[in-house]
Amino acid sequence: MPMRNVPYTRREFFQTGARGLGLLAFSGYAPLFLTKTTLARAPEAEKDRSILVLVQLAGGNDGLNTLIPYTDSRYYALRPTLSVAEDECIRLDDDNAFHPSCDPLRRLLDEGKLAVLQNVGYPNPNRSHFRSMEIWETASGSDRYLHTGWLGRFLDNDCCGSDRPPAVHFGNEVPQAFLARKSHAIHGIGRSYRNRRRGGQTVDLLESLLEHPEHSGDTNGAFLRHTMMNALATDQRIRRVIDNYRPMAEYPGHQLGQSLRNIASLIAGGLETRVYFVTLRGFDTHSNQLNTHANLLGVLSRSLAAFQQDLESHGLDDQVLTMTFSEFGRRPDENGSRGTDHGTAAPLFVLGKHCRPGIFGQPPDLSLDPREPIPFSYDFRQVYATILDKWFGCPADEVLDGAFERLKFL
Repeated sequence: MPMRNVPYTRREFFQTGARGLGLLAFSGYAPLFLTKTTLARAPEAEKDRSILVLVQLAGGNDGLNTLIPYTDSRYYALRPTLSVAEDECIRLDDDNAFHPSCDPLRRLLDEGKLAVLQNVGYPNPNRSHFRSMEIWETASGSDRYLHTGWLGRFLDNDCCGSDRPPAVHFGNEVPQAFLARKSHAIHGIGRSYRNRRRGGQTVDLLESLLEHPEHSGDTNGAFLRHTMMNALATDQRIRRVIDNYRPMAEYPGHQLGQSLRNIASLIAGGLETRVYFVTLRGFDTHSNQLNTHANLLGVLSRSLAAFQQDLESHGLDDQVLTMTFSEFGRRPDENGSRGTDHGTAAPLFVLGKHCRPGIFGQPPDLSLDPREPIPFSYDFRQVYATILDKWFGCPADEVLDGAFERLKFL
């Protein structure tokens, strides 16, 4: 089997590693800035450490139809076909209501397990999907470009040196949030996990090196062979845990529900992972939004509720915090295609036994020009700082390269 061209740039390295058995599998091909730190052993993560599960709502979730200002007449005037009728809303207080598809979230709020943060965004917002998501995942200002992600910097600070996966993502690309200065055994699980090992550049390369050791005679090649064996062992371990898991909640058949089910299995199986990342796509609702958005919110709500129930039934809810985020919200007014265009600030959910429940912040001000963005009340880096500081016990100011006020949802 011929050898593949190997990646040497940092971008190529991360893109290639995302397609298969995790970043550590390619450490031997990477320059020394990635390999040196992996060789150093550090204490393995304790299985009862705090865990963060991130749910990305890709495309830009419409905040106004998620957490609805149902008593504001301007909401209905701005959205003649997309507004949710007042008698259909799930009322939460005198100002706010959930979309009718979010009843499972309402129950979690009633049980004291859900915090809703209104109008989360950042200064000088960017409405490009790619750039805004880059800002969220790297925790940069809108005028800065960073080469590492906020969780990658957390891993650099807190999880360096083990060949066990400190972070796992579901999908075929490594999230920018995981990009780090040091090497970590980040593990990727593709969409068709049980069938994904046949074919693909990463598997071909792995099998070539294992079957043809003459390709790995030098020090770097031997190290690559060793780390790929570790990655394969991790892959097989994860496969066994997922296949043997018996959930204690009924998950939706949607990909998000099944991914969260698999995350619950890995937590129950004692995986040393600190951060999990999963994506729900489809929120770029420029046209015919009404039913599409309702269905997405239903999938999200049922999946999160099942995940929390499963964790509780297995006695694992004490160590897990779940957070949703999206690159931006939508504009207050609907467009001519019965959809909404790119906006800015939007609500964000934090779920778990240890979060302080309730609705934080004020409803969005709709008295502005409808073409103007909704002003943010909370900088998303305040959310990150709170999680890093209060959940992970990590020096947030160092990770985020700045001081951000901690919020009271934890």
